[in-house]
Amino acid sequence: MQGKGFIKFLAILLAIVCAYYLSFNLVTAKVEKDAKEYAKGDAAKEKAYLDSIASEPVYPVFGLTYQFCKSKEMNLGLDLKGGMNVTMEISLNELVKSLANNTSDPNFNKALQNAQRLQDQGSTTDFINLFINEFEKLSPGVKLADFFATTENSQQIKSTSSNTEVRNYLTREASSAIDRSFIILRSRIDGFGVASPNMQKQEGTNRILIEMPGVQDQERVQKLLQGSAELQFWQVYQLQEVYPLLDNINKTLVATSKTADTTTAASADTTKKEGGKLGDLIKKGGSKDSTDIRKSELSKSNPLFAVLELPMFQSEQGPQVYPTSAIVGYVEKRDTSKINGFLRKPEIAATIPQSMKFMWSVKPDEQSKKFELYAIKVTSADGQPALGGDAISEARADYDQKGSPEVTMFMKPSGAAKWKKLTAEASSDPNNKKAIAIVLDNNVYSAPTVQNEIPNGISSISGNFTVEDTKDLANILKAGKLPAPAKIVGKFVVGPTLGQTAINNGLISFVIAFIVILVFMALYYHRAGWVANFALLINLFFILGILVSLGAVLTLPGIAGIVLTIGLSVDANILIFERVREELAQGKSTAQSIKDGFKHAMSSIIDSNATLFILGVILYVFGSGPVQGFATTLCIGIASSLFAAVLISRVVFDSMLNRKMSITFDNGLTRNAFKNIAFNFVGRRKLYYIISSAIILLGIIFYFKNGGLNLGIDFKGGRTYLVHFDKSVEPEDLRSKLTTAFEDEAPEVKTAGGNDQLKITTAYLVSEPGQGTDAKVEAALKKGLDGAGTKYDIVSSQRVDPIIASDIVYGAYGAILFSCILMFIYIVVRFRKWQYGLGAVIALFHDVLMVLSFYTILDGILPFSLEIGQDFIAAILTVMGYTMTETVVVFDRIRERLAEAGKDEMYGEERNTLINFALNSTLSRTILTSLTVFFVLLVIFIFGGDSIRGFIFALLIGRIIGTYSSLCISTPIVIDLAQKGKK
Repeated sequence: MQGKGFIKFLAILLAIVCAYYLSFNLVTAKVEKDAKEYAKGDAAKEKAYLDSIASEPVYPVFGLTYQFCKSKEMNLGLDLKGGMNVTMEISLNELVKSLANNTSDPNFNKALQNAQRLQDQGSTTDFINLFINEFEKLSPGVKLADFFATTENSQQIKSTSSNTEVRNYLTREASSAIDRSFIILRSRIDGFGVASPNMQKQEGTNRILIEMPGVQDQERVQKLLQGSAELQFWQVYQLQEVYPLLDNINKTLVATSKTADTTTAASADTTKKEGGKLGDLIKKGGSKDSTDIRKSELSKSNPLFAVLELPMFQSEQGPQVYPTSAIVGYVEKRDTSKINGFLRKPEIAATIPQSMKFMWSVKPDEQSKKFELYAIKVTSADGQPALGGDAISEARADYDQKGSPEVTMFMKPSGAAKWKKLTAEASSDPNNKKAIAIVLDNNVYSAPTVQNEIPNGISSISGNFTVEDTKDLANILKAGKLPAPAKIVGKFVVGPTLGQTAINNGLISFVIAFIVILVFMALYYHRAGWVANFALLINLFFILGILVSLGAVLTLPGIAGIVLTIGLSVDANILIFERVREELAQGKSTAQSIKDGFKHAMSSIIDSNATLFILGVILYVFGSGPVQGFATTLCIGIASSLFAAVLISRVVFDSMLNRKMSITFDNGLTRNAFKNIAFNFVGRRKLYYIISSAIILLGIIFYFKNGGLNLGIDFKGGRTYLVHFDKSVEPEDLRSKLTTAFEDEAPEVKTAGGNDQLKITTAYLVSEPGQGTDAKVEAALKKGLDGAGTKYDIVSSQRVDPIIASDIVYGAYGAILFSCILMFIYIVVRFRKWQYGLGAVIALFHDVLMVLSFYTILDGILPFSLEIGQDFIAAILTVMGYTMTETVVVFDRIRERLAEAGKDEMYGEERNTLINFALNSTLSRTILTSLTVFFVLLVIFIFGGDSIRGFIFALLIGRIIGTYSSLCISTPIVIDLAQKGKK
């Protein structure tokens, strides 16, 4: 085998990288274990411990902090960790109104109303185009520029601008508003303290998906996300102006401390003798090499300055304080709450003048990892900032004369006049130029020092910026301009208990399924099976390492995807081993059989994995949340499996051959398995058509009998609650009580693992707008639950508005149709016959209809829910992947047989014989792979928990249908298509 050295090098390099990224989980786990032992069950104490060690090195080898290691560990999704999933919608309706100066034109406002109504009804056209189309219907011949050619928009829209130019302008502004909202929301969530939040802009829409693991405070999150962002410009005090107040605060804290004693007074007297307040502070509080004992003493004599580090520099006289610094202090993250507590004390608050308020920097300094404290100067009687964000007309990322990134701001005329006055005051003293703070949501984003008066309203902000920094800052500055309100239109809450259960179930199913595969391969293929097992272990290690390195979020469907990928990865080994066994049966040597087996199996392996990878990409593009997690692990797993199962296993076999080791591919029980099989699949194809047609027809009958498909909340909109009771509750009795509470809107009540845990789905008030609707529905729910006569706990809740549900429906349709098109193109290009492509696509539709039919027939019969939601779409697409994988292997054997015969096509009985041969010769591989995956899925179905049972059931029946379809439908149907083509 050529390139063995490079493969070994690549495997070792990949192993080192994976080990590095996986090691972060071990480091953080040890730190958190220490925190739990220290806290002894006290959650507040545990959090305080972790905060205190956040910036401390905990990875001695690399000197990395706990905060850094935590940011690099594997991210767990909501279903594993608990938390909130929120979908925010940016109101482009309000944005367009604002850009038109809130015109009162009736046709203009009617067009906005019509556009909003069409979007709410599920239109796939974006809001801006809907609005313009409606306006042109209501006001034909009227120019939109008449509304948008305002003074503020004069740089982009003129009175002579066409409607197309206005359309482009509004589209840009809408996109910019969504981008700005994304950055603002990200800033707010970071400030909220969410570990590893996941945010995604839903492309082509005005919505943002936000996942916040570990967050449970719904009310606080709603206020945080839906509050209006406020950009402000403030003058700031310098340290020399603030220090007397800080010193007074420090003395007040000492005086009011119960631990203050004569030692403190003596220390204060000594301080004066040694050169005054600043001198004492430099000597005691400023030295970086202070011991823990000195810090403890300092916290008693100088409680404020023990945690507040002043900006200093080194001079000939020693450490000196920067008196003109706009930053009044640096504070460790763990101590910011302590400073806030000091400032809130009544005796301290009374000493702070009304013209001053303190604000923190939005994030810690990159080098010191400390937050900066600023003293904001309030110059107006009403407490408003010197300049508001509405003064900005434009801001863009730019470069200065030296090529360094900067931000250029453009002010409105009224804002430019105020800005001129502000900058003149700040730069009036050439020896003491002052700063102006740019504040967003009461956090200082930047505080640049003003060098000169800026008379024309055009200014730049420069500093130690990256290109990404300037883009973000430009968007932050624009955030104050005509802000578009944001509202929550979808919400999903998972309780931590459910999350821990999901983790335990997922791990159990993972371990058992993995053991099943290892035992099967070792028993069936003997010594070669152990080589496959070694490749599987390497594959698992690579998959987890790559997931962590990419920052992927691991969800429960993601765990299913990993287990499923491991099950599918044996497919490559089975293909290779079965071909090797064929070569051995022809009397070839072991070395030659291994070489030819790898060679002949390669085309089938590449084709089958390529089709499944395409399906994974489609899942990722069209899916969201858990579906994307499943797709991510699937795609990574396919790539890793190819490397481990094909290349690494080949290197191992060559090494064994070089050492003259005995290599066996079977044992006494499996040696003659699947030999001399000659099923007449082609001859019985009409019987298979009848069976499939009968099942699909029965599914249609049950569809109308049941009043349609059992659509989940993802598709129809509504609210779902998972409620745990102290004792068993009869679902029908509870349904009756809830119907009364929901004003005769009958909910759906189903068991979720037992009668003590019920899943309640209701469409009550789903279309009613307003922030108080959730509270109304939950109050009605609790009223009905109280009638159950037992204690209960609402474990999780989910809300999806109909507008979101319609998008999911269209995305599902798009995923299925697009995947069919891609499959058809791939098969036609790969096998050069349209009959193969069309036969494969017909088989795909056949499988989708069969799975839907079984769902419809069995719904209400099985003891678990068969709802059709987002996870069902993932299951359908995966089933399609199974079918394509199986079908392509058979097609590949037909192509190989034709090449051996030196023909492009066969006809009549010769063709039927060829197809039967291809099906029978690959039957061992088809059955073995199907059984392996089936057993894996069965283990997950049994041990994986209620949350994915419906999802795995779809995969289970899909596995059976896919195998049946590839043998009895897709390949035989090529014959009928070829006959029609010939006629």
